[in-house]
Amino acid sequence: MKVACVGGGPASLYFAILMKRVDPSHDITVYERNPAGSTYGWGVTYSNELFGYLYGADSESARAIREHSARWNSWVVHVRDRMTATVENGDDGFGIGRHRLLDILTERACSLGVRVEFEREIAGAEEVADADVVVAGDGINSVLRERHADHFGAEIAVGRNVYVWLGTTKVFDSFTFAFAATEHGWIWCYGYKYSGDHSTCVVECSPETWKGLGFDKASEADCLNVLEKLFADMLDRHPLIGRAQPDGTAHWLNFRTLTNRTWHHGNLVLLGDAAHTTHYSIGAGTALALADAAFLVNALHRGKRLETAFARYERARMPVIRSAQRSARHSAQWFENLPRYIDRPPEMMMALLDQRHSALLPRIPAPLYYRLDQVSEGLEPLRRVTRWLGSKVTRRSHAGAACDDHAAPQSRAEGGPGSPPPA
Repeated sequence: MKVACVGGGPASLYFAILMKRVDPSHDITVYERNPAGSTYGWGVTYSNELFGYLYGADSESARAIREHSARWNSWVVHVRDRMTATVENGDDGFGIGRHRLLDILTERACSLGVRVEFEREIAGAEEVADADVVVAGDGINSVLRERHADHFGAEIAVGRNVYVWLGTTKVFDSFTFAFAATEHGWIWCYGYKYSGDHSTCVVECSPETWKGLGFDKASEADCLNVLEKLFADMLDRHPLIGRAQPDGTAHWLNFRTLTNRTWHHGNLVLLGDAAHTTHYSIGAGTALALADAAFLVNALHRGKRLETAFARYERARMPVIRSAQRSARHSAQWFENLPRYIDRPPEMMMALLDQRHSALLPRIPAPLYYRLDQVSEGLEPLRRVTRWLGSKVTRRSHAGAACDDHAAPQSRAEGGPGSPPPA
């Protein structure tokens, strides 16, 4: 099979790796429009459970990813000048630099015989007309998807709050939340390490706070200076690192949640952010994209017809993605309605932050939800009712849930496609 993967992100590269492992005779090329090593971004996160599935799919790349990842098993919250107790959550979390992740996957793909062509932009499927399968892994702004916009039925919902993705030399021991009060409203930050000397910081606030602080007109340098003062306790005087836009302003964005009615058209199939996005506050985007890749490979090797394989891929992935997007929407709305929760007693506030994925939480008084959740901890029947009413997700990551059934194809030498071991 001849395969063209458009876009050199984690989804395309991982798909190429797994396809080659299943059958080395596949002719696979990954096309990336940017130069090698030019990707923007700090760290991405994944769970220990996801690592188990990655190891089952391709142990070599999984070992390299784990080796270059930073680990934490707790989280902490700063509110104003108050720090709540660190919570040991019992589950390991991991961060890895986006540059490092792409380097690992690119090196692994090339070692298996995949061609990776940088500075090669594909503007239409006709440019790879000789391919049996064209995989669009070219992100939320996918050019290939937009060529058939009516068919795919893409819809984008724009979030209310604004955010900026930054780095810092402060290395956080725990996954860290910090909430700062200003005369213009609340502003907050999530921080997590991704290497031995750097962490990611995502700063978010309402548009009113953003304008009130002058960020709509300020240069990036001025924005970073203000943010470093607001989060001085969290940062321990370490600097924030950004990426200025061409006009010198900071790279503030509104998150865009993408959905599509279908993920395939002829021999073209969507993968990762070209098919769907989930709000960053649940930290599942990269993991869901890797799971997409595994499911698509498995579907292609379980069916002879492309239409049948693509339909199988959609049936397996769309319900998982819809669930993740619901969870992400509730999480985003929790932060959009922060004043409802922020001044609660510390234990309650942290519990409500942990349960921000719940659909029930916005519908009843926060103290009542907290009491119900506390009671249900020891009463399993009530806990099941609470989960059902609120469509509440557990702490288990969507990435792990995404990989439950036939997600990790194995090479022919290992006995054909199969499921990964449990995490």
